[in-house]
Amino acid sequence: MDMYNEKMKEIVIKARKAAYVLSVMSSDEKNKVLMAMAEGIEGARQAILEANSIDVANAEKNGKTKAFIDRLKLDDKRISAMSSMLREVTVLDDPVGKVIEKRKRPNGLLIKKVRVPIGVIGIIYEARPNVTADCAALCLKSGNAVILRGGSDAIRSNVEIYKAMCEKAYSQGLPDGAVIVIEDTSRELVDAMLSAVGGIDLIMPRGGEELIKQVVEKSRVPVIKHYKGICHVYVDKKADMTMAENICYNAKVQRPGVCNAMETMLVHEKIAARFLPLIYEKLAAEKVAIKGCQNTLRILAGKEIQPVSELDYYTEYSDLILNVRVVGSLDEAIDHINKYGSGHSDAIVTSSKKTALEFTSRVDSAAVYVNASTRFTDGGEFGLGAEIGISTDKIHARGPMGLEELTIYKYVVTGNGQIRS
Repeated sequence: MDMYNEKMKEIVIKARKAAYVLSVMSSDEKNKVLMAMAEGIEGARQAILEANSIDVANAEKNGKTKAFIDRLKLDDKRISAMSSMLREVTVLDDPVGKVIEKRKRPNGLLIKKVRVPIGVIGIIYEARPNVTADCAALCLKSGNAVILRGGSDAIRSNVEIYKAMCEKAYSQGLPDGAVIVIEDTSRELVDAMLSAVGGIDLIMPRGGEELIKQVVEKSRVPVIKHYKGICHVYVDKKADMTMAENICYNAKVQRPGVCNAMETMLVHEKIAARFLPLIYEKLAAEKVAIKGCQNTLRILAGKEIQPVSELDYYTEYSDLILNVRVVGSLDEAIDHINKYGSGHSDAIVTSSKKTALEFTSRVDSAAVYVNASTRFTDGGEFGLGAEIGISTDKIHARGPMGLEELTIYKYVVTGNGQIRS
């Protein structure tokens, strides 16, 4: 191991020992631990809510945005969702030990490509307490130990969730060090995590663009990430107006502070004069601030709209703000998405199968939708159980990362005395 912070070295050694144990635990053993974690969350509901209320109050006092508070805040429904997620992961297929492919060579060697855990995974995240439970569940089921370092804004919530899950699970076989929450929120500990070559196998940052950039710039450990969630919905000239309204409204308004929310709406010029007034009224009722191109400003003359700038098209608002651009063709829409998008999630609304096929073929994003909201880019919605993150990288994993994406493979080669000549 390279030299790094002594405190982090102790944490990593503990996690690696746990990872070896986890890697050979059976599915039944891991599921028993996960069920105990779910029960622990439910039993500590009140303590978790009380801790979270302090975090929320401090965030409000510090002037955090409404979207930030929404990500931070827990309620009965969200706590129930955490415990339900832990249970749901128990019924998912365990990828560890799965034979991906096998072949028998002419010399008699049997070569199998087998899924194995990555090892120790470090998660650096901001104000989303549910990440603590999501990442613990997925890492454990896939045989990985996990080191969790949340932001200071959610530290009380994270620690309470961690205690609730693990205290009950230790009696059911959870190895000591399998889940570690770092309570020290200093920059020094983050830097130590990023320097833990040979100790931590993978770093996954979950948060805003600034956090992710800092992690990528500093990390000596491999990183999987997404920088931004600049998602688009393109309303084609052959779109069903009602469907387009509902999809665009959902993609922007349902939860604007998340990475799969729409940031720019593109509308074909042939239907813009009909569609824009309809969607404007619906968005304005939710106090969505519109930034429009010149054609949008002309069509919606007299409405409260600001001119859109080129910089705006590159911006992830994570708020009730929306760019609107009228385009002259499918080509123009695709060019816009591939230029300004972040490769996260993009959608088309159209009744033309040919147009839909061209859109899905040419838009270079992790998730491409036809006649559906971008808000579905999520591990749970994709049937993966929870997710550890959404990757816009093109190496190892892309899109929502579930259990399989938290494994790598090794080759198991069986012979009967063969030697190479």
